[in-house]
Amino acid sequence: MCRRKHRTTGDRVSVHVPGPPQKSLEHDWTRTTRLAKPYPNQDDAGPIVHCLMDLQGAAGCDTAQDRTRICSNASSTAPLGRNMAMSMQYASSQLGPQPTDIPLSSVFQETNEQKLHKIANELLKTERAYVTRLNLLDQVFCAKLMEEALKGTFPVDVVKNIFSNISSINTFHSQFLLPDLEKRMGEWESTPRLGDILQKLTPFLKMYAEYVKNFDKAMELLKQWTDRSPQFKAIIQDIQSQEACGCLTLQHHMLEPVQRVPRYEMLLKDYLKKLPQDDPDHRDAEKSLNIIAMAATHSNSAIRKSENLKKLLEIYEMLGEEEDIVNASNEFIKEGHILKLAARNTSAMERYLFLFNNMLLYCVPKFSLGGPKYTVRTRIGIEGMKVLGTTNEDYPHTFQVSGKERTLELQAFQKTIEIFHQKNETFKSASKDVLVSTAELGKRAPRWIRDNEVTMCMKCKESFNALTRRRHHCRACGYVVCWKCSDNKVALEYDSNKINKVCKDCYSILTGEEKAEGKKKGILEIEAAQFSGSSIMCGFLQYCEKNKPWGKVWCLIPEKEALVLYLYGAPQDVKAQSTIPLLGYSVEDSPRPADLPASFRLSQSKSVHSFAAESDELKQRWLKVIRVAVTGEVPECPPPNDATGTMAIDGAQETSSDS
Repeated sequence: MCRRKHRTTGDRVSVHVPGPPQKSLEHDWTRTTRLAKPYPNQDDAGPIVHCLMDLQGAAGCDTAQDRTRICSNASSTAPLGRNMAMSMQYASSQLGPQPTDIPLSSVFQETNEQKLHKIANELLKTERAYVTRLNLLDQVFCAKLMEEALKGTFPVDVVKNIFSNISSINTFHSQFLLPDLEKRMGEWESTPRLGDILQKLTPFLKMYAEYVKNFDKAMELLKQWTDRSPQFKAIIQDIQSQEACGCLTLQHHMLEPVQRVPRYEMLLKDYLKKLPQDDPDHRDAEKSLNIIAMAATHSNSAIRKSENLKKLLEIYEMLGEEEDIVNASNEFIKEGHILKLAARNTSAMERYLFLFNNMLLYCVPKFSLGGPKYTVRTRIGIEGMKVLGTTNEDYPHTFQVSGKERTLELQAFQKTIEIFHQKNETFKSASKDVLVSTAELGKRAPRWIRDNEVTMCMKCKESFNALTRRRHHCRACGYVVCWKCSDNKVALEYDSNKINKVCKDCYSILTGEEKAEGKKKGILEIEAAQFSGSSIMCGFLQYCEKNKPWGKVWCLIPEKEALVLYLYGAPQDVKAQSTIPLLGYSVEDSPRPADLPASFRLSQSKSVHSFAAESDELKQRWLKVIRVAVTGEVPECPPPNDATGTMAIDGAQETSSDS
């Protein structure tokens, strides 16, 4: 009886059999996959696709006869299929129809425990790489610039304002989170869990709020001082040329902390999906996900800005780093090939356009081995620009762009026109026979349009993409819409009157009111009155930031966000002036000569916030709550009959409600 060994290596499987020529299934599978890659679609790669499907079918057979039958079918498909079939027939003949045969399908399957280990290992691997980037920012870029700043070449505050609290973030990840993850992965066989570690450490992720809030200012300062100071620019360029930088700019590396927290959220969601409900780690992992999701809300807006900035950096490199376009005020809109019609003759020349919110760059392609490169011929400002359709007998689909700087006659590529018509036809075909009548809207579950049946939002007709405009389904009509067009919620009768996301048209029909068009509310646009009734602490305090004059503000710590202090101008304001994520702040209550009586301070890195209460009793009530919040713990509401502080707060609330 022959002996068999199965060995798994990633997604590849080797079946080792005794006897002459050792041509394993691993060889054929890898060869087939490698040969299949150059084919752009299934029609071109038909024989290979069929062979792969046949091989996959053979993997699910439990007997040698079945495997031989499928391999015979594969051999008639293509020469590649015949080679694969011969290899599989040989393996089958060697394995024989023994009762102890192990089905190949079981070798390919990955257990749930292996999937959980893979996610945990990916978290550790990405964390190591991330700590390396943090160390580069903190110990190399920041340290070198600070060393030069101390010589008086440029202000020290410039370096501090650019890098914000990156040192605190680096310390947390390198000395706490990464060591704990490495220790846990070393003992994974005995303790296969992540939730307990993350639940303990994830509250500290809220320190990212300060970095994210400062990001736009940091980018402006970086650009300003790179242009102003030759020494500043030389230090950065010297570090960027080193191998540790990976041929990336400082701006690229500074994007990493902005994007890190949402990546934790994605990995933990995947971990929870694979984790059984009754697993001991499920509760801790779920709590950790809630904390991370709250911290990620502070990063979402900055991520959208960072994606735009990353695109600006890419274009900056494509233009030979000569054009001044890396600016927070510049918003990338569209790019693409175009034909420029010569003014003197009928020839057309290939050109490339970059459209931004404030300008149009008209570029000429140039030869380059390192990717697409362009030279800017004209920069046309959007202000005062006119776009007119023109008629040209030799060139259809022409239009004219007229600006203060130059007037261009352009023609869209035929491929672009075909894609446009194809999208419209896709939209029209997807819209047929899927309408839910107005009388049944919300009462009957709609048929969902498949994602692959449309290429654009079925309401605003904007094209979908994987980053900024993803697909969503209206739960009332089943249309595929973008996030802007699905930013409405209403109770649906067919779903037991549960609140569901619907498109703007269905919202208007179901509620009888028009949904006002406008931008989505930011994190500051929450009414103070909405929080005051369910807050841990609220009331008037005197407030001072840096050297600004003292002013009276309505301070509030809501129960839903117990680690954030909201500052309003008045108790009924619909938008907060600012927020302070309390986690990680230091609390000082020692008196200073310039401060008001009953004052205290919150400080972190370069940020110092000074407050003053009406009395020492009220000050102590605030300190009792804040000192708990800065540690990451949820503070309790102070007793309602606790001295005079309660009357001051309650009185303020009553006054605001009477007004």
